[in-house]
Amino acid sequence: MSESGLKIFSGNSNRILAEEICRSIGEPLGEATVSSFPDGETFVKINENIRGKDVFIVQSTCPPTNHHLMELLIMIDAARRASALRITAVLPFYGYARQDRKDQPRVPITAKLVANLIVAAGANRILTMDLHSQQIQGFFDIPVDHLYASPVFFKHLRHLKTERPLVVCSPDMGGMKMAAAYAETIGATLVMVVKKRKSATAVEALNLVGDVAGCDVLLVDDITETAGTLVAAAKMLRDHGAVSVRAVISHCVLNELAFDRLKSGLIDEIITTNSTPVRDHGLPIKVLSIAPLLGEAIVRINSNESVTGLFKF
Repeated sequence: MSESGLKIFSGNSNRILAEEICRSIGEPLGEATVSSFPDGETFVKINENIRGKDVFIVQSTCPPTNHHLMELLIMIDAARRASALRITAVLPFYGYARQDRKDQPRVPITAKLVANLIVAAGANRILTMDLHSQQIQGFFDIPVDHLYASPVFFKHLRHLKTERPLVVCSPDMGGMKMAAAYAETIGATLVMVVKKRKSATAVEALNLVGDVAGCDVLLVDDITETAGTLVAAAKMLRDHGAVSVRAVISHCVLNELAFDRLKSGLIDEIITTNSTPVRDHGLPIKVLSIAPLLGEAIVRINSNESVTGLFKF
């Protein structure tokens, strides 16, 4: 058992990431059984003594989202009933984050509901990364440590060789703040694509604000699932003279529709993280590991140190 009282457990959503986190900080992954009964109910058993321990449960609520969310809630409850001193839910990817407001009549604010469920299950703290909306931190009545993937991306991007001017593009209005931070850090100009969403899977790019003719463009966004926004933005950028288009995406939750769209070749490369398991399907997708970043945050939380230093790059 760790002398620090630190124990890390993992659900089934991204066990490979949890193992990487443990290797990065020199801690063994805790032994737990997380399985399903024949009727689909989740069964959890923690196979070691965690009484009085500082427990971290790593679980991205990625597809199948509801199943992985239930695993997380049940693991938290199991740890609470096993007398853990403190339970931190580590969500590299926070599912339901896009349902963060009432933008239509008679719809729920599911991001808040999920926050309530996690707190009710017994979590004492949240560690997450690149939330879709910053205000989700306020949905919790417990401390939230919100990390950014940008230091991991910047470390990779500073080795990126471009012969032409580099332009950072936000594919929608909501991502302007993130895109502006990238542009300032790497010394690039900033442009924006104005879009209109037709449905959950269809997006129309309406206008481009800025000049990209003869430039290499870096699309910056927090999440893509169907790649509709990315591909529509890439097409508009190409139509306006962009020579190459790369995309930097914190969370790639790609489905089959996304892979079909990306085969068009409008995007030269996608650079993402392993916050969720990523399949490449033979496409140019570069996956960067956030395990050292999360591991360092876990160590600092365990020793009651500040995590602010992790934001510096």
